Amino acid sequence: MGLISVLWGIVAMVWMIFALIPVIGITNWLLIPFAAIGAIIAAIGIALSRPDNRGRAKAGLILNVVVVVVATLRLGMFGGVL
Repeated sequence: MGLISVLWGIVAMVWMIFALIPVIGITNWLLIPFAAIGAIIAAIGIALSRPDNRGRAKAGLILNVVVVVVATLRLGMFGGVL
């Protein structure tokens, strides 16, 4: 689960960088639920793994949460349209 959440977070991060382009910012509406699902996968990975094997899941959780926060701020700056 940890590896899946990290890969999911990397894909979400690349998508977020692409969505920072002004006209393509509307894709943040799809990015936020995508990254939220990645964060849920990471949380499940943290809950199901042993304490010494939680590194990847924690990294995936951090990546996905950062993407959700930045995408939300980006939507808020321009009223959710640009």
